[in-house]
Amino acid sequence: MTLINIFALMLSDIFVVVLLFSSVQEKEKRASFVSLSMLIINTLIWSILIYFHGIFLVTVINYVFLFGFLVLVNISFIKYFPKEESIDLLDVEQYDERDNMFSRNNLKQHPDLAKQYYAMHPEKESNDRKMHQKPDLYHAGTKFFDLRWSPLPEAAFAYLKRTRLVVKGEKRPEEQELDKHKITAMIKEIALMYGAIDIGITKIRKYHYYSHAGRHPENWGHPINNSHTYAIAIIVAMDIDRIKKAPGLPVLIESSRQYVESAKIAHIIAEYIRTLGYDARSHVDGNYEVLCVPVARDAGLGEVGRIGLLMHRRYGPCVRISVVTTELELETSEADNQHMQNFCKICKKCAENCPTHSIPAVDKTEQRGFKHWFINQETCYAFWRVIGSDCAFCIRVCPYTKPNTFLHTLVRYYISRNPVNQHIALFFDDLLFGKKFPVPCPLITVP
Repeated sequence: MTLINIFALMLSDIFVVVLLFSSVQEKEKRASFVSLSMLIINTLIWSILIYFHGIFLVTVINYVFLFGFLVLVNISFIKYFPKEESIDLLDVEQYDERDNMFSRNNLKQHPDLAKQYYAMHPEKESNDRKMHQKPDLYHAGTKFFDLRWSPLPEAAFAYLKRTRLVVKGEKRPEEQELDKHKITAMIKEIALMYGAIDIGITKIRKYHYYSHAGRHPENWGHPINNSHTYAIAIIVAMDIDRIKKAPGLPVLIESSRQYVESAKIAHIIAEYIRTLGYDARSHVDGNYEVLCVPVARDAGLGEVGRIGLLMHRRYGPCVRISVVTTELELETSEADNQHMQNFCKICKKCAENCPTHSIPAVDKTEQRGFKHWFINQETCYAFWRVIGSDCAFCIRVCPYTKPNTFLHTLVRYYISRNPVNQHIALFFDDLLFGKKFPVPCPLITVP
């Protein structure tokens, strides 16, 4: 028994030391303190069990302790989740881009379009008019405006606006005969070479497309018509250190930076496909015809979380997405279900920490013909306009927003096995990183 205890002490201490080192490296003060405390307590407990091994009560406690530990280890390897309710995707109603908050914000510059829109949606006019009176993101008058840094995301989005000229292009007149497997591998290699951290491919489904365009006045209200058959979802990762400063200006700086990076990759891949003689279109910030999140989900890159964003299989919601649609036949990606939605059901940190309570803490409700978590985009975006930045506090507090290290990869695998593991992982995430997070600015009431 003594040798077993010594082995258990060494093994558990090694794990806690790795946890402590990881917490210090990631500059997580609370996690570092808790890990150090766990190391001391763990060493003390096993030392007592080793030193007093001859006492009957200590021996009983020792056996119970070891038995419980072995039970939990064995449970951790069991792969089981209750069967989820299937969704009939044929019934999903397409989303109208005109209802998007960015589209509705643009209406202040186009009175004729605003008149048309609010004739269709009079219930939205009052709140939208109040929003139109607030300063725009990264402009003077917002909470986090900075004379030096605020113009940077403005410059990034201005650059993206000018790249609208390259989302479409002329394909070469003759199609090359291509091996589907080889060209798919080539496109993935190109994406990774230019900075993507992941890429997936899916067949186009009707609900991937907006029903009508709504972002730009020249095609506002036009039905989306696209005959492409495949979609390539491109993932770039945001810098976690900047996201940890949510909801401050560094979030908007990082978000705009990665929108530029994802756009660059999408534009290059779309142009590359056109040089092969096949039509292709890039879909990037400010110029989408598709909804990136369902495309990326169906391309096997993750799941849709409680916050309505893609939960990437390695980087959680701390990512940005661009898409290329094409007529070129490609190999589709396999889905990798890690049951992150099951974790979202029990976690609720995003909902409990949202400064405007825009994220539902309740179960999914039915919207547009299928059940999902529905975010109150009006209150969410209104807060952005007050602070002058993307908020992203939900991304910051999400347990999946962790570096892609060996330790966090191990935890993600552990979470993907069964509900018991998920509850244990959530307990330790609360213990190490906290459950409630203070917003680093006075809470602002948003109408």
